[in-house]
Amino acid sequence: MKPADSIQDLQYFGEFGGINPSISDSSTYTFLSAKTMFETFEGNADGCYLYSRHSSPSNLYLGEALAAMEGTETSNVSASGMGAITSVIMQLCSAGDHVVSSRTIYGGTYAFLKNFAPKLNIQTSFVDITSLKAIETAITEDSKILYCEAVSNPLLEVANIAALSKIAKKYKLQLVVDNTFSPLSISPKQLGADIVIHSLTKFINGASDAIGGVVCGSQEFIDNLRNVNDGAAMLFGATMDSLRAASILKNLRTLHIRIKQHSANALYLAQKFESLGLKTVYPGLASHPSHQVFKAQMNAEFGFGGMLTIDVGSLKNANTLMELMQNENLGYLAVSLGFYKTLFSAPGTSTSSEIPEEEQKIIGLSEGLIRFSVGLDNDIERTYRAMFECMQSVGVV
Repeated sequence: MKPADSIQDLQYFGEFGGINPSISDSSTYTFLSAKTMFETFEGNADGCYLYSRHSSPSNLYLGEALAAMEGTETSNVSASGMGAITSVIMQLCSAGDHVVSSRTIYGGTYAFLKNFAPKLNIQTSFVDITSLKAIETAITEDSKILYCEAVSNPLLEVANIAALSKIAKKYKLQLVVDNTFSPLSISPKQLGADIVIHSLTKFINGASDAIGGVVCGSQEFIDNLRNVNDGAAMLFGATMDSLRAASILKNLRTLHIRIKQHSANALYLAQKFESLGLKTVYPGLASHPSHQVFKAQMNAEFGFGGMLTIDVGSLKNANTLMELMQNENLGYLAVSLGFYKTLFSAPGTSTSSEIPEEEQKIIGLSEGLIRFSVGLDNDIERTYRAMFECMQSVGVV
């Protein structure tokens, strides 16, 4: 079944017959018998709710929808994307274990693996995720996770998930894929991923008014995450609020429409920017090194996503251009992504600033790089003409 159809086919009735499920505005839940309470603590009472840090009806509604979208058995929502990422890593790894990770990932994830995890004696090798040879070379007998982003932040490298899955299975690793940049466009589970993560804050919610994350995986793994004795999601307490879960579920229903528009607008701008001679990176361009990889694994109707980058040569040019575009009401100089209006930032000094400058240079993250989260503009040609005038004013075209 297509991922958007899986969301569309879910049906939840509210407590009084409402077309939206009722919001569970409770932190704790009552039991008709002490025996049932004990069984729920032991994880043996399906359909019973104990305490909202463990689960709640509102969170489970959203989790079911996201699991259906990604084609996994179930999922667990969390208070943030980092709450989802860190709980997965800590559930799968113990002291002495090793992670093989893409070297171009979200700055917060990089900082956790590079700076925090070693405090727990968990080490990470950062590799070029597009080099299968480099990945195999980095794997050790202590490796437990192969971690990547389906489309990387911010350089937009594309992971060959099917090929990575074969390596993971060969060495008995868990392939964990962050799909934040490419919901619906790519379905990692169908390509062999074991666990799929999203920051719900971004495209899935789409309104830049909520923080959230999700881990999609097998029933066994999600049960382990929620275990009251040693489950990372349960014990770290990164719990999503029920009101937020209900809000994100409502926005999820329009994701398929929004992603198509984000992708169409991004492709249009990318083609125009490239025609101006700007160094433009977008998976939908034939010039992208992994264009064919993306095409081979994409759900074509949803396009190549809403993220693109251009390089304008210097941080001064980047900042001047972004400030001018914001003044001309073409978008916002802001981090994050997936909003209805275009957002732009210089990742080297913002969302990827956790990566040291020398390492930024090694991976190709230049100071003049601008990351665009392209919005839902109805007349993208009009937007482009105004952007072109801004670029002329700054002297980058």
